[in-house]
Amino acid sequence: MRLQLILDFISPIKCDAFDSNINVMVKSIEDVDFNRDSLGWCSDKNLDYLFNIKKGYVILSKVGELFCEKNAISGFSKIVVEHPRKTFASILNKFFVKENTLFYISPSSIISESVVYNKEQITIGHNVVLEDDVILGDKVIIGSNSVIKSGTIIKNNVKIGSNCTIGGVGFGYEPNEEGIFELIPHIGNVVLEENVEIGNNVCIDRAVLGSTRLSKNVKIDNLDHIAHGVQIGENSLIIAHAMIAGSVKIGKNVWVAPNVSIKQKLSIGDNSVLGLGSVVIKDVANNDVVAGIPAKSIKK
Repeated sequence: MRLQLILDFISPIKCDAFDSNINVMVKSIEDVDFNRDSLGWCSDKNLDYLFNIKKGYVILSKVGELFCEKNAISGFSKIVVEHPRKTFASILNKFFVKENTLFYISPSSIISESVVYNKEQITIGHNVVLEDDVILGDKVIIGSNSVIKSGTIIKNNVKIGSNCTIGGVGFGYEPNEEGIFELIPHIGNVVLEENVEIGNNVCIDRAVLGSTRLSKNVKIDNLDHIAHGVQIGENSLIIAHAMIAGSVKIGKNVWVAPNVSIKQKLSIGDNSVLGLGSVVIKDVANNDVVAGIPAKSIKK
């Protein structure tokens, strides 16, 4: 991709001299083959990597520019922007990412006659199963081997990875008179609102009553389990291997780190952070940061 087109697209704060006609390829700044045709980015936490770069183009912040000046680091061209990572992501999306073939339904998929969808506005991978009364919005993408159980509602621009089960029965049992555990019927559903993205190998259980709901712009990583009746607020991120037990309410803009476990029926406040590997057994307040086993506030 010609560098001039990229610079016109991002409008950097400042840029060193460059060859406007050069064609660049994006690379990690840790790559030993980072050369005169390479374009990468550097966060303020990894500025020491810049000592090893002799050629090419690096997107960095004003802090990175000052770091280079202080340490007399030169040889490569600096492209100074407000948010290097965000800028680099925009470049990848604009110039280097090939979009999936949209509006395609694999002939190996199994779709119930009662599913509501516009076949010209969705992408369904191989061996996908859509059970009765599923509702799909426009521009929905479902990866191969995923199963969407009956009654699930998926709104516009939702992406679901491969090998997922959305709307399965949750793990809810009650002992009978003989002490034998019997499954409580789960007659609710799952609702995925606009722009939700779900990784691979994810299970999201239907509610006993009502809906398990993921609000707008929620992002779910690979290998997560979200139990029956969970509510996740807008713009929250659930990272890999998280386990969210039944009826948990997660607020807006929450970060749930890898391997977090959340006890059932808890409330997780807006803008909170649950640290790596935490076991959360108490409610978390708005704007708090918790970590540990059991999780405790570490914000102070």
